[in-house]
Amino acid sequence: MNFRTLDLNLLRVLDSLLHDGSTVATAARLGMSQPAVSAALSRLRAHLNDPILVRHGRSLRPTDYARTMRDPLRHLLEQLETTLTGGDHFDPSRSDMNFKLSGSDFFAELLMPQLAEHLSRHAPLMRVQQVDLVPDNFVETLDRYTVDFALIPETEFPQWTDSQRVMTSKFVIIARQGNSRFAHAGLSAGDAIPIDLYCDMGHVLFSQEGNLQGLADKVLAEIGRSRRVVMTMPFFSGVYNAVASSDLIAMVPEQLALRVAPRLGLDIFPTPMPAPEMQLCMVWHRRSSHNPAHQWLRKQIADLLRGLSSSPTLSNGAKPR
Repeated sequence: MNFRTLDLNLLRVLDSLLHDGSTVATAARLGMSQPAVSAALSRLRAHLNDPILVRHGRSLRPTDYARTMRDPLRHLLEQLETTLTGGDHFDPSRSDMNFKLSGSDFFAELLMPQLAEHLSRHAPLMRVQQVDLVPDNFVETLDRYTVDFALIPETEFPQWTDSQRVMTSKFVIIARQGNSRFAHAGLSAGDAIPIDLYCDMGHVLFSQEGNLQGLADKVLAEIGRSRRVVMTMPFFSGVYNAVASSDLIAMVPEQLALRVAPRLGLDIFPTPMPAPEMQLCMVWHRRSSHNPAHQWLRKQIADLLRGLSSSPTLSNGAKPR
């Protein structure tokens, strides 16, 4: 390959193709037409003397040679961007960068509306895409450039990642207003639920993997009790909608319960057994730790989520309806 004759604009196309594996997705990402991306791919193949992407069913997959280029190329482009933007200088009002954020619909409900309003004022050209978490593979998606950040409960993270605690959340119990079991027991929103009643009722569990046990079950096992999980959902929206339409109950993060309870007609109760708070973290690949744009967006997300941490609503005796 003659590097002197290489159009360096092709490197952005190559980076996106290796990231997306699709000429259509690359066209959308870079604001190009699909024929223009296909033409750029043809030029890259000629320059590099390699197919770069080969057809596999309905998708395109990188060749062995292309895979070896993917990480070094992204790293070089990020370094170049940092250099050309003046190191630590970053102007969000002019940035048209695209970021992908991985997180459950907990964040779609609580973070993304606030982030949308914030970016519309401070970074109107920036694009942020929330994508679903990949069960059992949350952090690994960072290594393949599938996402720029992951918002997940704190755990042991790989050494090639950096992380930041962004919020804490207590858990509460939700039930529809007029739940027949609670009405029969004379319970009102905010009352303590008898442990026998709690264990006997049907529960909806948030689990992206379809597990029939979660945090509540571990806590109950420690005191020699168990509950009846009769339904699991991969989305929190499914959990609280199922509760709103039945006499089932669920344990969910307090902030989420407070947000959706008024519009769905839900009552909120403290957990009948001590439940540890959930510590949520933002995780990213270390290669992006010093990227000014990445740093700026991390700070915006962290600041917004910090304001959502641990509400005193139930702990001070209030009875939200």
